[in-house]
Amino acid sequence: MKDKFVGIAKVGEKGQIVIPKEARDMFDIKPGDSVVVLCDKKKGMAIIKSEVIEYTMDKIMPDKK
Repeated sequence: MKDKFVGIAKVGEKGQIVIPKEARDMFDIKPGDSVVVLCDKKKGMAIIKSEVIEYTMDKIMPDKK
């Protein structure tokens, strides 16, 4: 598997995009998975699987029992 991919996603009338298959395969994104859209007006947008954010938050703020 390649470590890099560049693709184009067209925005539909309802504002929806389709993540290219190569990118979905690279990040193991399946139907029903959740993604987080991070936006910065100057820097652009990023799409991250929600489980990556959850993992990071667990490391930053572990459960204290």
